[in-house]
Amino acid sequence: MNYSNQITKLLNIRYPIIQAGMVWTSGWKLASAVSNSGGLGLIGAGSMKPKLLKEHISKCKDATEKAFGVNLPLLRSDVIELVETVINEKVKIVFSSAGHPGKFIDKFKDNGIKVVHVVSSVKQALKSQSVGCDAVVAEGVEAGGHNGPDETTTLALIPRVVDSLDIPVIAAGGIADGRGMLAVMGLGAEGVQIGSRFAASIESSAHDVYKKKIVDSNENDTTLVFKKLALARMIKNDFSDKVLVKENSGASNEELKELLGSKREMKGIFEGNTSEGMMEAGQGIGLINEIISASDIVKNMIEEYNSALEKVQHIN
Repeated sequence: MNYSNQITKLLNIRYPIIQAGMVWTSGWKLASAVSNSGGLGLIGAGSMKPKLLKEHISKCKDATEKAFGVNLPLLRSDVIELVETVINEKVKIVFSSAGHPGKFIDKFKDNGIKVVHVVSSVKQALKSQSVGCDAVVAEGVEAGGHNGPDETTTLALIPRVVDSLDIPVIAAGGIADGRGMLAVMGLGAEGVQIGSRFAASIESSAHDVYKKKIVDSNENDTTLVFKKLALARMIKNDFSDKVLVKENSGASNEELKELLGSKREMKGIFEGNTSEGMMEAGQGIGLINEIISASDIVKNMIEEYNSALEKVQHIN
């Protein structure tokens, strides 16, 4: 089957499957494995200093001849250094998030870099298109990690963004298998960005305890926290319970920031602290039942997609 479309051509990949650039999870091993399997691997710069990012880019180049990219959270205090690292290392694809999409667009374009921005609303998508982004990732509130404040679901968001833009749309949020991929492609998306499914892969740099937690969890085992600060979806634990109690009692932003502290994501995802860490994951975790290789994830998704498509085509 031919999977060629605007996204595969834009990113020079075989399958329209993008592995999300997740903090403490998406290093060079995962990114290169996904790219070698026909998708697009992303190095997650959100948990890296410039020196470490440079190292991961270099190792990724050694591990794959295929296209790969870097995810850059634009609100990072050292984002300028991260941007310079990406440019100096001649990375050709950037997925930006958490900030204004036009902040570095001219610098990226001047260096021949394709730019895709993550959005959670039509307004953000239109802004991304207006400043020159090549595509957007429209992410529903089912997604793990940080989400849009409007809490719009993937099913509602994707067709609205598709209808509003001229550039291609990649869908994200709660998609963990080929059936979900087919569903959002039917809504007009031309690709999918997958997070939690790849987080629970062999090549993921996350702690084994975190991976097992994903496998053992169901769709109702996540919750939304820090709605006043920066909405995030994580697996329920003692820490999320504390946050929700504070929020429901009317805690101030300062109190919530103090409770959040620093490195909560590292504690949960990289160190495997199931009680006090932020174990970010999406509602699609109920579909994840084993820790397998990135290549098997891509292979399974394509097989599931084809099987689901065949069933749809044979409906009388």
